Amino acid sequence: MAFEGLSNRLQEITRKLRGKARITESDLKDMLREVKLALLEADVNYKIVKEFIGTIQEKALGQDVLASLTPGQQVIKIVKDEMIELLGGTESRINFTSNPPTIIMLVGLQGSGKTTTAGKLANLLRKQGKKPLLVACDVYRPAAIKQLQVVGAQLNIPVFANENSKDVVHIAKQALNVAISKLNDVIILDTAGRLHIDEELMQELKNLKANIKPHEILLVVDAMTGQDAVNVATSFNETIGIDGVILTKLDGDTRGGAALSVKKVTGRPIKFAATGEKLSDIEVFHPDRMTSRILGMGDMLSIIEKAEESFDEQEALKLEEKLRKQEFDLDDYLSQLRQMKKMGSFSSLLKMIPGMNKLKDVKVDDKEFVKIEAIICSMTKKEKRNPKILNGNRRKRIANGAGVSVQEVNKFMNSFEMTQKMMKKMKESKGIKNMLKGIDPKDLKGFKM
Repeated sequence: MAFEGLSNRLQEITRKLRGKARITESDLKDMLREVKLALLEADVNYKIVKEFIGTIQEKALGQDVLASLTPGQQVIKIVKDEMIELLGGTESRINFTSNPPTIIMLVGLQGSGKTTTAGKLANLLRKQGKKPLLVACDVYRPAAIKQLQVVGAQLNIPVFANENSKDVVHIAKQALNVAISKLNDVIILDTAGRLHIDEELMQELKNLKANIKPHEILLVVDAMTGQDAVNVATSFNETIGIDGVILTKLDGDTRGGAALSVKKVTGRPIKFAATGEKLSDIEVFHPDRMTSRILGMGDMLSIIEKAEESFDEQEALKLEEKLRKQEFDLDDYLSQLRQMKKMGSFSSLLKMIPGMNKLKDVKVDDKEFVKIEAIICSMTKKEKRNPKILNGNRRKRIANGAGVSVQEVNKFMNSFEMTQKMMKKMKESKGIKNMLKGIDPKDLKGFKM
């Protein structure tokens, strides 16, 4: 999980501050020392940390904070506001031309994930109503063209390639003509990378930029390389000029220093973040939402957006009707489970819910949901509709079919029965708050997510 170490440290600091009825300069000094150490451990650039701490100290020592009725919360707000500013202030989107196609040139070092990111970005833009064309401009790396074609086929997005030419400017110009004829309004150029920055690479990119005149040059950076990511961003920006950054492998970097440094050092915004291996695992980078996640305040807006993308409206209406009639069965459960999976991993979604970070004993193993799916799929239609008929022999057969133990089948069925009880209570009590009053705590024993 991105920022995990930093997030845990900062959440502990803010937890201590919330309980403070009064904050002295000594308290503030201790808090800032902890914040400083947390940021340095997260691999944030030292100069940026020094400036960040200085700004917070200056604002927090103001009379408005020290005289406030809730000084702890005031300081937390200052930390949050400054971190949002550090991450870029506001979200920065792609500037689409009024005279399509918009040309987006992806640049970066080899191994940063450019080709996969090209597919992810094309997929995201298609969801926004665009008609993208992927263009293979990496003519050096073995199988680079094939990799882009495979990604394009998986997403059902067209790929233009010319395997007979090594002239990337010529290939890009050909692709532009194809895009105009096929009415593609976005062109994404997947350019070549190197293991390190060299003159040959930069010259090729300069030629491509001069001849094609891309509307956006986005640098793809591996977040797991830490401060090297910032150095790479600085070099590319100074040599060819970039319009923004896409951070990849953000889910694998528990420190997150690259994200907290790159905007301040280069002056260029982080526009997108790739947060997983799936071709749907990319999102617009929202500084305010990312800050909320880091400080343990949740990110409900992102959950809502993911739900709107993933959930079928007609299915939702059918489910609502079934809940009203208390007809929620295992087929419905499986349908909801599969729609939830489209939103991403359950563990990552849980971290976006405000307050869930405080429940240290709540852990979600995504592999458990694979078992649940196998258990339900091993049932007959009759069993799914009426789980009450599941006797010992049936449960043994289901366990064999799903490749799990009978105990695991029993555990899931107990949880499902608890879910049905809670839904029934919610209908009877007309709301979650009243529902919780009506549940006997004994009923919750053994209930697991």
